[in-house]
Parts: sequence; C-alpha cells; structure tokens
Amino acid sequence: MSPRKLFTLFAFAEVVTWTLLLLGMFLKYVTQTTELGVRVFGLVHGFVFLTYVVVTIVVGVNQRWNRRTTLLGVLAAVPPYATIPFERHVKRHGFLEGGWQARDGAAPRTAPERMVAWAVSNPAVAAGTALVGVALVTGVLVWLGPPIPQS
Repeated sequence: MSPRKLFTLFAFAEVVTWTLLLLGMFLKYVTQTTELGVRVFGLVHGFVFLTYVVVTIVVGVNQRWNRRTTLLGVLAAVPPYATIPFERHVKRHGFLEGGWQARDGAAPRTAPERMVAWAVSNPAVAAGTALVGVALVTGVLVWLGPPIPQS
C-alpha cells in the first residue's frame, strides 16, 4: 500500500469513527436513551485516533514533510472531520506523491527515516508492533478513565 493510500484510508477512518462517536454522544446526552454508543464508539474512535497519529508521523517522515505540516496533520485528528481537509491539502500540494522512500532507493538521512525504512522492509513486524503499541496505549487510557470525572 502506498503512503498516499495508507494516509487517505486512516484520514477517512478517523471521520467515520468521529461520526460514530458523535452519534453515541447524541444518544447519551440528547435522547438520553443509552450510553453504550459512547462506550463502544469512544473506544473505537480512540484506537483509530492513535493509529491515525502513528500513520501521519510515519507518512510525514517518509514524505519528508516539515515539522509544521506533520504537526498540523496530527492536530487535524482533534476537531471532528478535520482530517479530510488536511488530506485534500497535502494531496493538492503533492505531499503524498511517490512511494516508500526505502523501496525507491533513497538513503535515509535521519533516525526517524531509518526507522521508517526498517518498517517498510519489515511491514508485518512493523504493523504488528504498531498495533500492539496502540492497543497498549488505548488500554492504559481506558484504565485511567475519562479526563473529566463523570457525575
């Protein structure tokens, strides 16, 4: 999968999970019928949010985005639906063009580029490690509970 397809997939997944979470919040706070949607969709959204952040950093390093662009990409996950305008912006400006640098023969210049090159050379191990890491962080965050105590 190309960097462009991977980034687009997770930018869209972030929008889908935002929609599900907002639906869950509507059911909990407006109709007051159930909070199950917030519990389930909140967990799914949190997992996809963290995965989007990892994907954005990996693609940003691979595509040699500057720090500002990478940070904006990460921050685009915070407000609902902002990943899509960001994804369109980086596509329009050619920031998603090209393949994985390690496969295209470009020598990594920095430690993050070496890590991405390793991940591209070992995709199954890298994806598994990233998913386990995201799952662990998600688990810790669930264990800690919501940032605002529920009354």
